[in-house]
Order: sequence, then structure tokens, then C-alpha cells
Amino acid sequence: MSVLQIRYLGDPVLKKKAQPVPEVDEEIRQLARDMIETMYFNKGAGLAAPQVGVSKKVIVYDLEESGSGTEPQVLINPAIVASEGTVRDEEACLSVPELKDMVERKAKITVTGLDLEGREVRIEADGLHSRVLQHEIDHLEGILFVDRVGPLKKKLLLSKWKKIRKKLEPERIV
Repeated sequence: MSVLQIRYLGDPVLKKKAQPVPEVDEEIRQLARDMIETMYFNKGAGLAAPQVGVSKKVIVYDLEESGSGTEPQVLINPAIVASEGTVRDEEACLSVPELKDMVERKAKITVTGLDLEGREVRIEADGLHSRVLQHEIDHLEGILFVDRVGPLKKKLLLSKWKKIRKKLEPERIV
């Protein structure tokens, strides 16, 4: 396993719609293992393949304390098939480090997808589980949390991001 490089806001891969995975093979399983290691290394609760430069519909997440490695989950080709209610809460993102803001999401969702064996799964989620799934699935559609705030707030966040970017090591800036 290896820790992959996180792509930052401004990298074109983050704005592209990811491609469906036609077959769950060893390459996809290895990508998922590397994504899990990368997520824990960066102390995240979730990670989508585009965040590591791979435009494929793969997400990983762990709802336990970030980095605990207790129950990492993998979803391939996830899709939200039902939702209800709304809730606002604070979100952050590994692709936009040091920024966070309030984002409105669906309160409860139903997600379908495939596991690492290629079997169909159906997940009913609410609370943090629902928020993490929606956040990571957004990445597969080329949407970041900063795209989910109002235009004025987005302008402010992007202005802050420009200052934060300058502090990052030059080879990481895309």
C-alpha cells in the first residue's frame, strides 16, 4: 500500500465527472487500499478517487475517529437513490485544507453501489454517515463543498484559499 498525493482545489481532475468502474478487479482493490491508507494518513473521514487524481467512481470512508482504521468502507459506483429532509452542518475537505463552512445536505439517504467483491450493496444512512457519503459522491460529480455554499460565501472561501495555497509546497500546487 502507499499514500497517494491529494489533489487540491484548482486541479482539473476535481471538476471532472468520474467514470464508472466497469469491473471490480485487483487494480480497483489496490486503488481502494491505497485510498484508505491515504485517508488515514491525512486524518480524513472519507476520500474519493478524483482526490488522488483517479477519475473513477470509487470512494472510501471510516466513520470512527479519523485515522483509527477500525472499519474502513469502500463503495464502487455509488449512487444516491433516495433522500429526505435537510440538515446544515460544518464540512471540510482534504482537497481544500484549512477551510470549512456550513453546508446543507439531505438528512437521510439511500445509496447503492458495489463492494470490493463486486457485490451490490444498499446503504441507509443518516447523520454523519449521510453527510460523508454525500460529500464523497459529490466529488465523483466534480462538486466540492465550496460549490454548495452561496455565491458570496464561495467568493470569500476562494479568496481565503488563494492565501492558503501560497503556503503549500510549490510542487503540490496545480
